[in-house]
Amino acid sequence: MPTRESVAGTDRVLRPVRWLAACILPFLLIAATILVFLPGRIAELFAWPIRPPLTGMILGSAYIGGIIFFAAVLRTGQWHRVRRGFLPVLVFAGLLGIATALHEGLFTRNLSFFAWAVLYASTPFLVAAAALAQRRADPRLPGPRDVLIPDHVARALVGVGGVATLTGLVMFVFPALFIQSWGWDLTPLTARTLGAVLSLTGFVNAPMVVDRRWSSYRILFAAQLVSLVFILASVAVGSSDVHWERPAAWAFVTLVLLALVSYGALTVWAELRLRRAGASAGTTAERFG
Repeated sequence: MPTRESVAGTDRVLRPVRWLAACILPFLLIAATILVFLPGRIAELFAWPIRPPLTGMILGSAYIGGIIFFAAVLRTGQWHRVRRGFLPVLVFAGLLGIATALHEGLFTRNLSFFAWAVLYASTPFLVAAAALAQRRADPRLPGPRDVLIPDHVARALVGVGGVATLTGLVMFVFPALFIQSWGWDLTPLTARTLGAVLSLTGFVNAPMVVDRRWSSYRILFAAQLVSLVFILASVAVGSSDVHWERPAAWAFVTLVLLALVSYGALTVWAELRLRRAGASAGTTAERFG
């Protein structure tokens, strides 16, 4: 792999990082297919029998966002467009790796489990290595056609993400606190799994404190929006497993809706600004051509 000095400021995605994305994608595709589209066969096909299947569907929804992200890592030529996704992936994979070690006896000894074990034993280290190798590649400057996220919007999104991440981390560390009060039935393992999913939002949004370029979040927000839509669809499909009489059920749905509306509104605003900038640049080129 090239040294950090050799890629400084180039804003390019290194070939080994693309290889890493290509290796992770098949795992995500298979897992998402089982969890989201074959929930009735999770006990048979997945690494452990997730009951109720709703938690598995939400995990699969996160994987769908991961598919979009890692597919973009393969396609994009600019590192800064995907850079902010590596920390959330590192934390998510690290938490699930810890959960696997803590609850190893609950997993089914099948092919899915061995694929799961290999993925979560290696991914945190490989993702960290990729991010470290590329960390100086980002020139940290807006592109010629970029949009800066307004400071007050960035702070609001960091706050929304912080609530989700704090909830997720507390759920991961103290799963027993949520088992009797959550919106659907949980075990210590599924509580920790859900906590890892909830932690993603905050780690996606947190870098807005220092980086407000829309181009740094455009791909991530697209992945998050699709993932959030699938999470809401999962709750709708699995609504019979939800204890709607519990406040946590409504709090979860409200938080997901708030994130969906926030991401969606910012995406529409930023894309309209980009389109106007492109139109203005085209008009100027015609005028002086």
